[in-house]
This record gives sequence, structure tokens and C-alpha cells, in this order.
Amino acid sequence: MQIPTADGLADAFAAYPGHGERHPGVLMYPDAFGIRSTIRDLADELAGHGYYVLVPNFFHREGPTPIIDLPEHIGEADRSALVARLMPLIKDLTPERVLSDADAYLGFLAAQPEVATGPVAVTGYCIGGLLATRTAAAHPDRVAALAAFHAPVAADGPESLVRLTADVHFGHAATDITPEALGELNQSLEGAGIAYTSEIYPGTVHGFTMSDTDAFDPPGLRLHWDRLLPLLTRALAKS
Repeated sequence: MQIPTADGLADAFAAYPGHGERHPGVLMYPDAFGIRSTIRDLADELAGHGYYVLVPNFFHREGPTPIIDLPEHIGEADRSALVARLMPLIKDLTPERVLSDADAYLGFLAAQPEVATGPVAVTGYCIGGLLATRTAAAHPDRVAALAAFHAPVAADGPESLVRLTADVHFGHAATDITPEALGELNQSLEGAGIAYTSEIYPGTVHGFTMSDTDAFDPPGLRLHWDRLLPLLTRALAKS
């Protein structure tokens, strides 16, 4: 799919049930490695639970997916070099660009004939979790649920979290955050007065949901689904 944005077309992938009725919309931001088989599998799995899932290429200013060539399996020996190539692109994703794109993504999602009217959910992985958090904070009237996994969700400071109104789940890798930092993050979420869960997934490392990496942790991925699916059911049903 092609999403019109202020800076050109963003290629995207959509997954949704084949039957005719409309489905609640979910905007899913991938990790920094972008749209690939693993991300399509996650979107397909979520779509199978009754959602229309839109996955944009947030590096679209650099060209269509794939932005860089990826090995079939991303081992630890590959990760550092790949991240080094992607880091300049991540730095170019200014908050202004992220929010401009988010407007376009949400507008496109709402316009699809298979998408139900009403609020949507936003989810993301790694840097995509930060983009999801920024999107939810900027669109409190449109985003009813936010989920982010192994993501730097507090990168914009505690004041950004206080702007959230969506129901929230943050699933952190054990290597990404200390219990003390988790307590500070959760205090910020308390200050927002929202329904939230925010926890460290035991024994996980950064990227634990991604089955094409050495970081993959099957129990962590299962816990991700155990947290994500009830969140979407609660938030989108009550909205």
C-alpha cells in the first residue's frame, strides 16, 4: 500500500480478516529493521484476532522497504553493523516528522473501508514503540490503546507520558531498564491518571519479540500476546 504524507508516499503493509465486516484499526510501527517476514507474521497474527493492522515504513523518506539488506537471521554479530547503518536514519526522524507522518497514517487507516469507525490502537517495537507513544500522546481523541515492547518509551521525558490518555501496556526487556528506572517510569504513568501496566519481561533481552534475531525469546513473545490482546479488547470495546 502507499500512504500519502507531507514528504511523499510511504509504503505500507496491511493485514486484516477476509470476511466482510469492519474491524477495529491498529497502527503497528515495526522495529528499526523495518517491514519484513517477521513483522508481517506479527501483523497477520494480530489481524487473525479481528483487527485491521496497518504497518508503515517510517523510513519512507529514504526509499521503499527494504531500506537496507538484511540477512535471513539477524545474529548478534550482524546487529551492531546494521544498527550503525540505521542510526543516522533514526536521528533524522525528528518529532515533527514523526507527528506529521502519524497524522497521515491515522488518516489513511480511518479511511479504509474495512476499518470500523471510532478510536484505534497503536503498537510498536523497539524504536517503533517510541513512535507509537508519540502518536498516542499527540492524538488522545483518536488513540484508545497504546502498547510498546522493548522500546525507549521515556525518551521524550516524563512530561510526554503525562499527556497520554490511552490505556497503556509497556513490556520492557530485562536488559533495557533497571527496576529503579521502571519505578520512575511508572510514577510518570501514575501521574497521567490512566489505566496502564508496565513491566519487565523476565529473562529477556532487547528485541525479544523478533523471531528472526538472536534476541528472540518465545516465552517473552507469548507474554506479549497475553498482554496485548486483552488490552485491545478492553480499550477498543469500551470506546
